[in-house]
Amino acid sequence: MFKNGQIHDVIVKNLSKFIDERGWLSELFRGDELGKEFMPAMSYVSMTQAGVARGPHEHVDQADLFAFIGPSNFKIYLWDNRKDSPTYNVRQVFYAGQDSPRSVIIPKGVVHAYKNVGGTLGMVLNFPNRLFAGEGKKSPVDEIRHEQDPKTIYQLD
Repeated sequence: MFKNGQIHDVIVKNLSKFIDERGWLSELFRGDELGKEFMPAMSYVSMTQAGVARGPHEHVDQADLFAFIGPSNFKIYLWDNRKDSPTYNVRQVFYAGQDSPRSVIIPKGVVHAYKNVGGTLGMVLNFPNRLFAGEGKKSPVDEIRHEQDPKTIYQLD
């Protein structure tokens, strides 16, 4: 059903680590490089056990800006579920993390998942453009969780 390729509007950016005797520093995003539709409204960090996946899920109105910088490495899976997109039904898979630091902007309507393929606990940062559960956490959560469907078409390998 899906063909492999790059998904329209998904932005994958290699991140540079600036290393000195104190450690390292990496810019994750800059306001002067982001479109207004991707400007973060909040941030959070998650830790994922080795061999564990999060997703697949999608958002109706939210875009995610993930940063995979380590520790550990991740396999990222994206499926374009936007019927009006020139890359509708395209699947994009790539790696990111400690060995290949990257940020990824995932527009609304793009189904996404990631799996920790490294041998250690892995950290992922996210800077979504919407507040989780809205202002004061009083709104429905903007997620369609495909991982809860055993017959989902969005399969990780």
